Amino acid sequence: MTTDHPDQEQHRDQNQGQAGQQHQGQGQHRDQNQGQAGQQHQGQGQHRDRNQGREPRRFHLPSGSAARGAYAVDIDPEAAGWDRSALRVLELEPGGVHTLVTGDSEWIVLPLAGGCTVRIAGETFELRGRKSVFSGVSDFAYVPRDARAEISSGAGGRFALAGAKCERRLPARYGPAPEVPVELRGSGTCSRQVNNFAAADTFDCDRLIAVEVLTPGGNWSSYPPHKHDEHVPGEECELEEIYYFDVQDGGLGYHRVSPSRDGGTDVLAEVRGGDVVLIPDGWHGPSIAPPGRTLYYLNVMAGPGEERAWLIRDHPDHRWIRDTWPDELIDARLPLYTAHPSPGPEVTP
Repeated sequence: MTTDHPDQEQHRDQNQGQAGQQHQGQGQHRDQNQGQAGQQHQGQGQHRDRNQGREPRRFHLPSGSAARGAYAVDIDPEAAGWDRSALRVLELEPGGVHTLVTGDSEWIVLPLAGGCTVRIAGETFELRGRKSVFSGVSDFAYVPRDARAEISSGAGGRFALAGAKCERRLPARYGPAPEVPVELRGSGTCSRQVNNFAAADTFDCDRLIAVEVLTPGGNWSSYPPHKHDEHVPGEECELEEIYYFDVQDGGLGYHRVSPSRDGGTDVLAEVRGGDVVLIPDGWHGPSIAPPGRTLYYLNVMAGPGEERAWLIRDHPDHRWIRDTWPDELIDARLPLYTAHPSPGPEVTP
């Protein structure tokens, strides 16, 4: 049984002092910052720190580099260098139990592989889960701030905890898989599937926005490149974003973040299962799926705006691609799956 995890505990950087060390299975990324020409940092996207004298912030975190304790991934706002968005990936052995202390954040427990039971304040939510993120939509549980939840799994599994610092304390709830809207976005080689389980207009949270995206092999998603790093009423909102990747049957994909401002985030990453990319600012996209392999990513977002919304602005050099979509067919491989029937809502008083 794992012990309580205080949200206030800081995230230890397990790669400090290891710049330049080879990361097995990761492609190299040339640092594009001034004054560092010729240095290569493998598997990591670097960004010139605005505060001199501090270590450069890391935005591509290869699998295992953000692990801590019970979590295969543990990214809190302090570790990310921003204000709200968080992601943990919990791995439980058969019969495993974990206690989540939510602190000042709201959380969604989303099965990635396997099912689990979430107990909170006298309620029990039985999450049927799924075999993998490539096999179907999952049900999920919302856990509010200032709460204590117990997550257990008889058969074991892997579970994403998508979180955001928030102000309101909403009730704990169950999210049935059949109610998750499955959207087909784009067309042609830009076709992808979006599971909008906690999109801004589909499930009520205070700050948190979270969706899953599946991109068939050879296609581009998160395209055209877009951004949401400033507040422009009616056009763009400010959101911190986390990408958590998986690749069906192994392999690699690629993800790009280009600067939207002087000294902004600049990443070209070769991504594999379990990798994370942090996006505090910048034009992000494309995410490129390898031929023959479906690329998955979980997006976790939150921002400071009063309105919980996802408003984006396309890169002006690439927005034309949207105009081509009505003339092309959606990739015939989509949808990869739709929501499946479940017994839910499975809630025991």
